[in-house]
Amino acid sequence: MAAEHTAADLVEFLAKGMVNNPDAVSVSEADDGRTLELETDPEDRGRVIGRQGRVAKAMRAVLGASRDGGDLRLDIVD
Repeated sequence: MAAEHTAADLVEFLAKGMVNNPDAVSVSEADDGRTLELETDPEDRGRVIGRQGRVAKAMRAVLGASRDGGDLRLDIVD
């Protein structure tokens, strides 16, 4: 049987693929599970936000289209 993957796993997978320090990536739930908070190394934060927020917007779109993430919010925290 396949392992159960969550929306947090999806966000973590996407973020780790685009940063220089994937070990510093963590995703936690907040706001009673309605918000995912993405933390990265400060040097990688710009990579997950992108120019004019394009990468962050794309990650939110993928999250919204996923089976578990349609009603979740993604915050990139400092």
